Amino acid sequence: MFKTTLLAGLAACAFALPAFADINIIDPFARSSGMMARAGAAFFIIENTGDEADRLIDATSDISKITELHTHKDMGDGIMKMVHVPEGFEIPAHGTHALARGGDHVMFMGLLQPMNQGDTVTVTLTFEKAGDITVEVPVDLERGEAAMPMDGTGMQHGQMNN
Repeated sequence: MFKTTLLAGLAACAFALPAFADINIIDPFARSSGMMARAGAAFFIIENTGDEADRLIDATSDISKITELHTHKDMGDGIMKMVHVPEGFEIPAHGTHALARGGDHVMFMGLLQPMNQGDTVTVTLTFEKAGDITVEVPVDLERGEAAMPMDGTGMQHGQMNN
């Protein structure tokens, strides 16, 4: 009786766990503009190896008072502004979505401590289907642009007028 109950419980847990294997976080790094910075950001590529699209809907971290998903939006007249994206970012099936400088990113506002070169920031990413995935993100203040897929997948472009 005990063995049957134990096996049934283990089977139920196996089906209740999120499908982490479908989402991979590639080349993460975080940065701020300096020791006295009040804000910072994290960048990486999200790879979805699954057969269904997923969506990054939230991010949390204990490094800041507020952690949000952000993007840069053209406000007209060539002025770009960072804005919160409450609906998150879609990651297509068998595709990628890049969180990169000048585009979509995880924003840390109200830093509770400096982001020093070589430190690690713990970020929990929440996906609609894959659930929570915790990532250890190295702080790299010397790094330039985030690595981007050569085919431009994950880039968010507005419509171009010809």
